[in-house]
This record gives sequence, structure tokens and C-alpha cells, in this order.
Amino acid sequence: MEILIRNAKFIITMDAKGRVLKGGSIVIRDGKIEAVDKDEEVIRRWGKNFEEVIDASGMIAMPGLIQSHVHLIQTAFRGLAEDLPLLEWLKARILPLETALTPSEVYYSSLLGCIELLKSGTTAVFDFGSLKHLEMVFKAMYDSGIRGVSGKILMDKGDELCQGVVEGYEEGIREGLRIKEKWCKGRLGFAFSPRFALSCTEECLREVAHVAKEHGVRIHTHAAESLEEVEEVKKRSGLRNIEYLNRLGLTGENVVIAHCIWIDDVEMGILARTRTNVVHCPSTNLKLGSGVAKVPLMLKRGINVAIGADGAPCNNSLDVFWEIRLASLLQKGLNLDPKVMPAKEAIKMATLNGARAMGLESSIGCLEVGRRADVILIKLDKAHLSPFTELHDPYSLIYSLKGSDVAYTIVDGKIVVREGTIVTVDEEKVVKEINKIALRLIEQTG
Repeated sequence: MEILIRNAKFIITMDAKGRVLKGGSIVIRDGKIEAVDKDEEVIRRWGKNFEEVIDASGMIAMPGLIQSHVHLIQTAFRGLAEDLPLLEWLKARILPLETALTPSEVYYSSLLGCIELLKSGTTAVFDFGSLKHLEMVFKAMYDSGIRGVSGKILMDKGDELCQGVVEGYEEGIREGLRIKEKWCKGRLGFAFSPRFALSCTEECLREVAHVAKEHGVRIHTHAAESLEEVEEVKKRSGLRNIEYLNRLGLTGENVVIAHCIWIDDVEMGILARTRTNVVHCPSTNLKLGSGVAKVPLMLKRGINVAIGADGAPCNNSLDVFWEIRLASLLQKGLNLDPKVMPAKEAIKMATLNGARAMGLESSIGCLEVGRRADVILIKLDKAHLSPFTELHDPYSLIYSLKGSDVAYTIVDGKIVVREGTIVTVDEEKVVKEINKIALRLIEQTG
């Protein structure tokens, strides 16, 4: 589809030059960005004859936002696992709930997550995936129009924590590679997702590290999220969390690790040296009482830190603007320094850094010619965004923006949200199905 976005009040490009255009336009053809320039220059060169012309007067255009750690299948569990610490939250609620989902329920739960994400400005996700019925997650991403990488969860350690929610790692790896061949094309990609050190044997972790490199796919896992988890890993392995994963080959540019709150200087050095990606999930880490990651220090050490909302039952919202704002404000308060995490740096975590974490740094994350056309338009005619003039710093909007301010979401050159309404799927039907699913889960799992 050919799209002309005209006369945006500002275009935040996040490109290498850090351009912010006033009165700019964007040309989209064949899923790619063909021009980002001043309005008059674009019209002079390209004219106005496009299949779709969007008048972006009074709007800001910016790259579609990227969340590098989400659990789509958990969206149906919103409100069903409240006020619990991490390991109890997993053992008592999340693992039983995930196990209880049927294929259809995995689909609708994942689809609801995609709808919420797209409507609030997220165009790409690195989803943690599922142990069972993973193809339903891919179908939901495909149907919704979101760009996504999802993973085959690996859990082969049948101890008390996992409560029998296990699968042999050889079988899991075979199934993952089968799904990769079927679904990994276009805007969808595949990863392996060993849940965390306590749920996987050493053999599983070593083998998935080898297979992932052999097949050129990414690894997505959790580590150092809570003190209890760190102590248990050290008790079992004699090593701290990141040291243990590194010994088994689960560090490197193809590895994405969520949380990394409780890491020491040695572990931070490992992450920096191996160029391992980290994902900060501020809301979840606060709600579960896990702590706050040392993001400014990681960034200073050259570690790529992206951002994620994690899952609905440990966050209750998938609104990335809330995560960006919180990521900035938390560090200012903890470090007693209002300059420590500026707005632009926080936005970078949800754009360029997220693209790098997903292995898509040459395709998405900024608005420049040749990139895939993942774009969002934000309406400024709201009381909570006013006043806003040409003299204001557009990055400062992250301190007041909400997902509901997004008017258009464009993924791969296709409009998936128009005037705040998702156009790819029937949202009303999905919400009705989810309410039925939630009632069944409550009855089954208590």
C-alpha cells in the first residue's frame, strides 16, 4: 500500500542524526519508508497521489515502539495472580494457569495481548512464547498484524517449583525447529525460550545454546529477577545467575535476558563483554517486589538495555508509554539525579535498543529511508498533553503520554489501528471470548 503521512506537527525519527522535523511528511511504499522530510519537500518530489493520505496535523509521528519482553499467553490471567512474590507467583498461579489453557484459549489470550499492544503504540514484540500450543501464539500475531518474535518455552526440570510442567528438551527443541520452519517469515520470527535456570537442566541449557547458534535464532530467558531466585541458583550451581548461564553458553549477541536486577559487577562485566541484551521491566519488578535494575550503570558499561511490559498478570497493563515513563522516573529518584535517565534515552530503549535486542536493528527502530514502515501517530489534542507548542521538547511528551493517545498504528506499511480502532480483528468478539476463558480458569484453578 502507498501511504502519505502529511503535515505532522513533529516527526521524531530516532535516526543516527537524531532528527526531529517540524511540519514533516513520510512516504511509505511496499512496506518501507521511502522519504522522511519537510512537508513541502516531500510534496514537491512525490506529489499527493497516494492510495491513502493521512492528514497528521496536530499529531506527532514516531517509530513504532518495541517491547522486548512480553508474555502474550498470560493476557487472560490479568487480575488472577495478585500480590505475590516471584517464585510463589509462578508456582501457585502462573504455571497452573498456563498449563490449563486449550489451543483456542492460547489463541484468544495472545490475540487480546496483541490488540492492547497495537492500540497503545507497540508495533513489535519479543514474546516469550508457550510450552504448549505455540502455533496459536504465532497465529494470533499473524492475524493481528503485529511484528513479533515468539519462543518455544523449554522446561525439563521436574522439581517442586515446576509441578510437573515439564517436557523433554530434545522434544522441545525438535518442536521449536518445526514451528520455526513453518512460521518464521516476513514480520514473524522464532526464538528458544528456556524459562530460567531453575526450570532447566544443564543439558537442556547447553544444547539449546548450541542449536540456537547452529540455526541462527535467538534465545530469550529470565535471570536475576529476585533475591530468592539468585540464592537458589547459587545453592544449586555454586555460581551467581549470569555466571551460571555464561558457563553454559547462554550469553552473547543472540541472547536476550529479562530483568537482571540482582547482578554484581562481575556479572555486569560478563553481559558487557559478551554483548548480551538485557530487558528492563519496571512495572513488573515493582509489582512483584523484586527490585529495580541498575539501568544507567548497564548503559554506561555498553550493555544494550531494551524495555518490556512483561505480562498482564504481573503488570496489569501492556502500555509501553507507562513503562518508558516509569523507567525514567525510577532512576531519577533512586539516583537523586533528574538528569540520569533523560526522556530521549528512555525512548531509545523502546525503539533502537529494542530493535537490536530482536536482531532487527537494520530494519526497524527508527524512521529513515529503507527501514520497514513501523510508524505510530499520536494525537496531541488532549488536556493531559496541553499545552504543547513548536517550542516544546517533543521527547518530554513521554512523561504524560498514554497508550490511548495513539491514533494510527502502521506495521510493515499496513494500517492496523485507524483513529484508535483496530481494523485487523474483531476486538469485541475477542473480549467476549476472554471473559469466558477467565471464568473457566478461575473455576478450574481456583
